[in-house]
Amino acid sequence: MGGKTTKTLGILGGMGPMATVYYMELVVKMTEASKDNEHIPMLVCNKTTVPDRTSFLLGESKESPLPQILDGMKILIDGGCEVIAIPCVTAHYFFEEISKASSVPVISMVQETARFLKSRNITKAGLMATAGTAACGFLQQELLTYGIETVIPSSYGQSKLMKIIYEQVKADIAVDISMFQDVAKELKGLGAEINLLGCTELSLVKKDYPIGEGFLDMMELLAAKAIESCGASVKA
Repeated sequence: MGGKTTKTLGILGGMGPMATVYYMELVVKMTEASKDNEHIPMLVCNKTTVPDRTSFLLGESKESPLPQILDGMKILIDGGCEVIAIPCVTAHYFFEEISKASSVPVISMVQETARFLKSRNITKAGLMATAGTAACGFLQQELLTYGIETVIPSSYGQSKLMKIIYEQVKADIAVDISMFQDVAKELKGLGAEINLLGCTELSLVKKDYPIGEGFLDMMELLAAKAIESCGASVKA
């Protein structure tokens, strides 16, 4: 890759904080670069004040995350960001409003996932995500427009994922990997050709534990698209 990249990436993070840190790491590690100024300039808004997305989407809280998300977007745009990535899948429920309010391109992690699966001729994917993402169906609907069916865990399986996401990863407690694998096996049993890590906390599980094959990390797709959108090259 030649010279200095010209576009600054804005990262709207804090949902959750460790996932934000890992996303930055992915962008750096996945960029084809041999020196500092060949990497992508980044500004991060670690907006931990955004209300819990799942609680709102499930009707357990009336406090919408959208105003705080839009406030974070303004901070990034005012700071000179030219492309924005949001490493939180559940926040993509608000993607249409976010995109309309933004004067710069916002990458859709959901759309990038659908396109990737379509390019690999996947017709059925298992969704490992928050209960908010699973219940609202925005990710499933996007995949369906590409001819891809989504299968979701049973209520018992979903409760295991929520425990992993909220009580283990977000709380910085060791993950019970057997629970993770139980849900993955359930989805495979329902015909999933691949399981989506559809929550950025689950990307951290993949980072820290040997989960094996058969998973697609949506955060890696977001990193790759951000690198390309900012004018750099993804490392082969």
